Amino acid sequence: MKPSIEKSSVDTNVSDVARPAAELSGTLNQLLFPLARLCLENGITFQAVEEMLKLAFVHQADALQPGAPVHGAVSRISTSTGISRREVTRLHRSQAPARSTKPPLSTEVFARWTGDPAFRDSNGLPSPLKRQGPAPSFESLAQSITRDVHPRSMLEELIRLGLAQHDEVSDCVSLPPGDFVPHADSQQMLGLLGDNVGDHLKAAVDNVIHRENRHIEQAVFADELSAESIEALHPLVAAHWDALRDAMVPALTALIEADRLAGRPQDQRVRVGLYAFSEATQNS
Repeated sequence: MKPSIEKSSVDTNVSDVARPAAELSGTLNQLLFPLARLCLENGITFQAVEEMLKLAFVHQADALQPGAPVHGAVSRISTSTGISRREVTRLHRSQAPARSTKPPLSTEVFARWTGDPAFRDSNGLPSPLKRQGPAPSFESLAQSITRDVHPRSMLEELIRLGLAQHDEVSDCVSLPPGDFVPHADSQQMLGLLGDNVGDHLKAAVDNVIHRENRHIEQAVFADELSAESIEALHPLVAAHWDALRDAMVPALTALIEADRLAGRPQDQRVRVGLYAFSEATQNS
């Protein structure tokens, strides 16, 4: 199969055609099977997920009718979700889990270290930094992100996550080979999974529901590859991610500062990412 480009925007006018239930069921299977695996690997039972799913249905059904009167809300939600009125009443009183939109400070420090030219060497790589002292130093890097956390505490957290290493002889701090993968902190890995996949899924759902390309959400895919070819692709994908990250971090930093200076409401957020996935085909 030749490489293809896939995007989530819908080009055909289907406003007068009901989407077949089987088509949506197939899509849901693709989404739910990995989620089921994640839950089973972490000891989360079906009953616990069922409760979360019912809560999500109730709150989303309520959010889809922002101008509707409060009176009759339980009946409307019960009708649209198929959940009993008694359950809707109970769940409607529960607060939907709040979503944190502020990335962990370790993520911000890593992004500044890898993206800000002030902390990179002549080859464009993140420089080893003196732990203390004037810029460029780790102390100045940490304080450019926050002054609420002592640079030493920030360094200890990065070391704990496997994102930095400290040479006590030279008193220099450097990044280990690789990219932001906090392997030592499963909670943070799960947070990244929720943030990255959650925003990706919301972008794709928006594009399907609104029938317009509101978000960039595209992919290139191919089959009939060997395991050796998949390995050969890894450096190419990594290089494109490096280029994207290096362009986005300073651009976003400049835009945030421009908005601040102009006094514009800073009430928007954005996430730009890249992913790659491979597996054996079913007929292999």
